Amino acid sequence: MGTDIANIGYLAVPESGSGPGLLVLQEWWGLVPHIKDVADRFAAAGYVALAPDLFHGVQTSSPDEAGRLLMALNIEQTAQDLQTAADFLLNHEAVTSQKLGVVGFCMGGQLALLAATVSQSIGAVVDFYGIHPHVKPDFSKLKAPVLGLFAEHDSSVTAEAVYELQTAIRKAGGSIQARIYPDVDHAFFNDTRPEVYNEPVAQDAWERTLDFFQQNLIAA
Repeated sequence: MGTDIANIGYLAVPESGSGPGLLVLQEWWGLVPHIKDVADRFAAAGYVALAPDLFHGVQTSSPDEAGRLLMALNIEQTAQDLQTAADFLLNHEAVTSQKLGVVGFCMGGQLALLAATVSQSIGAVVDFYGIHPHVKPDFSKLKAPVLGLFAEHDSSVTAEAVYELQTAIRKAGGSIQARIYPDVDHAFFNDTRPEVYNEPVAQDAWERTLDFFQQNLIAA
């Protein structure tokens, strides 16, 4: 189990006491137990995982309220929060890596891309079906490789949007590999939402994520 850290977020450390650093970025619900559980899973896999509290204590289970929180997000302040979280993690005594990984879900997926453009300490990015209409990262500043994991039946992030993301990153000189899983919906990784969760696809995405960080963060 991890620890809540005031004004920062939730930190989970491996049983070994050290490991590569990883930022875990929330969906639009806030820093809810599901995201803390994901951080714990990464810690069990050997990472020092920090889930920053980007809504500063606010959580919701209401889609309408979550949508309002998403649209009210102060992008400039969030960029500063991401930089603060990256600095905190990189300087933590348990972190052994020179660079950090970042993984985000839904809103957090788009913010993971933003994090990699505002902090040069990011060495690998995993974007799970990232969406935020007001977050437009400057991909000319993106130096880390990206893995994008998307859903076929996602009205928020269509196949066209995935293609446009790939084109924008590659045009700016960046690297992205993307997979669109057939016959699944947005948020297929969230096991607290049975209406969209898909266990086999979530497991495949989890394994791809671990492999990606192994190749680009640990073995690099």
